[in-house]
Amino acid sequence: MEFSLFGEKFTRHAGITQLMDDLNQGLTNPDAIMLGGGNPAPIPAMLERFQAEAKSLLDNGELVKAMANYDGPQGKDRFTKALSALLSKELGWEISARNIALTNGSQNAFFYLFNLLAGEFADGRKKKVLFPLAPEYIGYADSALADDYFVAYKPTIEKLADGQFKYHVDFESLQVGDDIGVICVSRPTNPTGNVLTDEEIEHLDQIARDKGIPLLIDNAYGVPFPGIIFSEAKPFWNANTILCMSLSKLGLPGTRCGIVIADEKIIQAITNLSGIINLAPGSLGPAITIPMIESGEIIALSEQVVKPFYRQKAELAVQLLREAIPDPRFHIHKPEGALFLWLWFEGLPIHCQELYERLKAKNLLIVPGHYFFPGIDDPEWRHSRECIRLNYSQSEELVRRGIAILADEINALYAG
Repeated sequence: MEFSLFGEKFTRHAGITQLMDDLNQGLTNPDAIMLGGGNPAPIPAMLERFQAEAKSLLDNGELVKAMANYDGPQGKDRFTKALSALLSKELGWEISARNIALTNGSQNAFFYLFNLLAGEFADGRKKKVLFPLAPEYIGYADSALADDYFVAYKPTIEKLADGQFKYHVDFESLQVGDDIGVICVSRPTNPTGNVLTDEEIEHLDQIARDKGIPLLIDNAYGVPFPGIIFSEAKPFWNANTILCMSLSKLGLPGTRCGIVIADEKIIQAITNLSGIINLAPGSLGPAITIPMIESGEIIALSEQVVKPFYRQKAELAVQLLREAIPDPRFHIHKPEGALFLWLWFEGLPIHCQELYERLKAKNLLIVPGHYFFPGIDDPEWRHSRECIRLNYSQSEELVRRGIAILADEINALYAG
């Protein structure tokens, strides 16, 4: 059997596929310590709230109704109306339901958006997606219809106290040519937990406006929900911004509900794509969360339950890592949000992929860092091969065991 060029591209090895395969292994292998994937933690208070809402929907027949009927290709009307009202009230954004479309997860949304705004155009031009700061989300790298869709810039690195560091956009080096169709950032950033400052976001917004292209912000971990953000950062949206959100990190990844907030032209395009490719987005996530959105409870839950849960887990993981790996060449990106710690082993004598393989052989699953640099191909830049992503959202026992295995390997390598 022979595959098309499309088939050849989308059936070859990809970092995101490895990550999801590992996540499945973590679920099926009782000995695996799963510190690699992006599955959110089972927060008891959130699970209880979802259980109560699901029971209510089952009792009144709405759960079966949601499963037995298609929504429209834009998504459940009551959900988009409720969310637009909430965002207008809480954040002052001038939006309506016509500015919101649902997709089958954020990954689905980014596939649509990258291929809408980059690639080949009718007049013969070819445009690309610009990541002004890498590392960026592993799932972006293989979500374009062809290769050579991405341009990325290395960050400036600010070393901080206590062995921490922080990435910043290198605006002095950043160039946005006429071949750029969209500027894309995540905030907080997966994999690093970095939160671009308000000034950085405003600067990128101005660059995008000047070039007549949109600014795409992946807000999967941000405000107003799920609110996994520990630094001061203003929510950002305007008519030139495409904001992507999700129900996954609130605690509902299995419902596959992504949210796109954008200009009506973008929303109509997403709606058309959804109708052609999926018929309609899923209904269960919206059905379960509509009451929380209509009441505004979703914001309170994010602020009072989700955020402090992850902040405490991040602080504990940082403490354990600092105690276990005392070498000054070990650095932790300042944890400002998301579910991950980004670990930089400066001078690591092996490639991070080999480190991943060694740890996997000991039943510890992490994600090697080189997958998070789409658009950067610099074999001389060691930094991209010296980093890993670690998910700290598992139980304290598993995090402690995983960090102990990691520390044994790293300390032996540094002792060398």
